[in-house]
Amino acid sequence: MQRFFISTVIGVLVGILAGLFIGWTVAPIEYVNSPMTALSVRYQQEYTVMVAEGYLVDGDALGAVERLRVLGVSNVPLYVQEVAETYISNSRNIEDIQKLVALAAGLGRLTPLMEPYYELRPSTGAGS
Repeated sequence: MQRFFISTVIGVLVGILAGLFIGWTVAPIEYVNSPMTALSVRYQQEYTVMVAEGYLVDGDALGAVERLRVLGVSNVPLYVQEVAETYISNSRNIEDIQKLVALAAGLGRLTPLMEPYYELRPSTGAGS
């Protein structure tokens, strides 16, 4: 019985070591060029906030729409509206809400729920 136990422990240890060696050196997983659509909803929303921040800097609504198309969204203005309303409903960061509301307004999707947060406006030129 003792011999069986020792053989089992040695076999398990050898298996673990072989698995670690193969997984870390011989064939590690590489995530290369993963599509933006593979991001979880949380990270897609964070990306949307970053695009909204870029919109506030350059004022380019069409550029913002193009940057958000990589998320695989068919109706970008509606998507921005939904993200902004989700942030408001979940009491997320006020600055993020204001950025999203500014982008939604720039895309013509300002709703009554968003109006109290509509304080930020995009830059209008290089001299601003």
